[in-house]
Amino acid sequence: MKDKIIGFAWQHFLLLLSMFFMTLGVALCVRSNLGSGVISSIPMSFSLAGEAALAPGWTIGGYTNIMNILLVVAQILVLRRRFEPIQLFQLLVGFVFGCLLDVNMWLTSFLSTYATLPAQIIAQLAGATILGSAVALEIRCGSVTMPGEGIQVAIACVTGRPFPIVKIAVDTLLVMLAVISGFCFFGTWPWTVVGPGTLFAMFYVGYVVKLVNPHLEWFDRLLDYRPGFRRYIYGLARFIYPKEQW
Repeated sequence: MKDKIIGFAWQHFLLLLSMFFMTLGVALCVRSNLGSGVISSIPMSFSLAGEAALAPGWTIGGYTNIMNILLVVAQILVLRRRFEPIQLFQLLVGFVFGCLLDVNMWLTSFLSTYATLPAQIIAQLAGATILGSAVALEIRCGSVTMPGEGIQVAIACVTGRPFPIVKIAVDTLLVMLAVISGFCFFGTWPWTVVGPGTLFAMFYVGYVVKLVNPHLEWFDRLLDYRPGFRRYIYGLARFIYPKEQW
C-alpha cells in the first residue's frame, strides 16, 4: 500500500511538472499575439472581452477552468452510463491547469513589451515546441486525460469515428466559437486570438509530439523511480541513465 501511495504521488508530481510546461507553452503562444493555441482561444477571447468590460473580468486561467467544467459535463452527456466516475478527476486536473496558466501568463508578462514581428514569431515557435514536448510527457504520465482531450475521446467512442478525425472536428469547432465570440464582443475578427499562429500550432504541436515521443525512455525510467529517503542524488540519476552510460 505504501509503495502504491508513493507511486501515485510521484506519477502526479511529474504530471504537475508536465502541466507547468504545457501552460508555459500556451502562455508563450498567447504572448506572441499571432494567435493562441486551440484550447486557449475561447478563454483568451473572453478574457480580452473582460478587460474591455464586455464580460466578467476573469483571467484566461479562470475562463479555462469554466471551459474545462463544461467539457467534463459534455462528456457526461455524451457517454451517459459509460462515463466512469474516475474521470471526474479531470475537474481537478483542469483546475490546476487553469491556475498554472495564470502563473505562466504572469511570468511571461514582460514579453508584451517586445512586439516586433521576429520576437512574435520566436515566441510562437518556442511556445508550440514547449507545448508539444510537454503534451508528450503528460501522455506518458498515464493519468486521466485533460478535459479537452476527454471530450474528443468520448465523441470518438460513441460515434465510432477515428480519433484524429474527431480531434480535427472538435478543434475546428473551438476555433470557430472563438471567432464568433470575437465578432460578438468586438465586431471584428480577433486576430490576436485566432491568427496564423493558431493554424500553425494546430499542426506543429502534433508533429512535435510524434517527434519527441520515441525519445522518452528516460522519462519512463523516471516514472518507474520511487522516491525514498535517499540522500545521494546518484540514486535518482541511475534510474534516468542506463548503467552502460556510467
